[in-house]
Amino acid sequence: FFMRQNAFFTDYMTAGIMSCIRHCNHIKKGDKNMEILKSAAILVIGFVLLIKGADFFVEGSSSVAKKFNVPSLIIGMTIVAMGTSLPELAVSVTASITGNNTLAVSNVSGSNIFNLMVVCGACALFAPLTIEKNTLMKEFPFSIVCAGLLVVFGFIGMKLGRVDGIIFLVIFVAYLHWMIYSAKKARSEGDKFETEEEEMAEEIKILPMWKCLLYIVGGMIAIKFGGDFVVNGASSIAAGFGLSQTLIGLTIVALGTSLPELVTSIVAARKDEVDMALGNVIGSNIFNILLVLGVAAAISPITFSMQNIIDIIVLVIMSILVLIFAATKKTINRTEGIIMLVLYAGYVVY
Repeated sequence: FFMRQNAFFTDYMTAGIMSCIRHCNHIKKGDKNMEILKSAAILVIGFVLLIKGADFFVEGSSSVAKKFNVPSLIIGMTIVAMGTSLPELAVSVTASITGNNTLAVSNVSGSNIFNLMVVCGACALFAPLTIEKNTLMKEFPFSIVCAGLLVVFGFIGMKLGRVDGIIFLVIFVAYLHWMIYSAKKARSEGDKFETEEEEMAEEIKILPMWKCLLYIVGGMIAIKFGGDFVVNGASSIAAGFGLSQTLIGLTIVALGTSLPELVTSIVAARKDEVDMALGNVIGSNIFNILLVLGVAAAISPITFSMQNIIDIIVLVIMSILVLIFAATKKTINRTEGIIMLVLYAGYVVY
């Protein structure tokens, strides 16, 4: 009865309520955009902290090792080589501890695919990538085996448990021992065997002990907070846009943690110094699977989704394809580099 008698009043009241709802939605949308911008800023700060923190940690640790007369070969194969995987390690461990498991896995698989297809593909555009025999016959097939092992471990029970993580770490230690043994054997036989990491280790200056400690501690703090910022920022962006953490990990986070390799490799390619580019990428990919996921899983079990399994299978297929490219003429030429970049673009669209 009231509604019939007061239709004019009711219409205006309804219009007023709808106007308030629209205004509130507009405010919410503005707040959401601000949150996304804030998350993006945190993500960028996190990447800067990760990259610079890794640089400082490597420089400080290498200087201490040199001070105690550790050979450049050992420093290069361990501290310097692991330095490029520190950003992925920080992100994956932080993601695993905070329960963002899909981000932990997709960060590693995304970084490995990006390293292989984009870093090597971009380098091949400037100069043909020559492949060392040792890389082609041993390290490359071993990286494919590691990726295959990750598929098997992840598919069984759809998680990477603590035991799996420990197995990865044991394999990693054995791999590191084999690499150092091979390098020493090559040197004793008079072969020219010197990695880019070893060259960098030889150039590192011996710093005062207080400065070394400052670099090490400061680098660790930067890596820790950088990992936190990247995981929090990426998770917030994924939630804000309604995207999965897998997609964010495979694209934005993978690109950010792989920036050092990309920039270094392109600069080397422009100077026609790409002899070790593929070898460095393969070594980094092995480190990411065995060391990064090994540590992350040993600390906290990592749950897998079927999408993670598919992404790692894609990594295996792409690795086999690049191995075929490399095996044909012992080089990766410009045409093959373009094919690799196009395949990566197709994968991102997928």
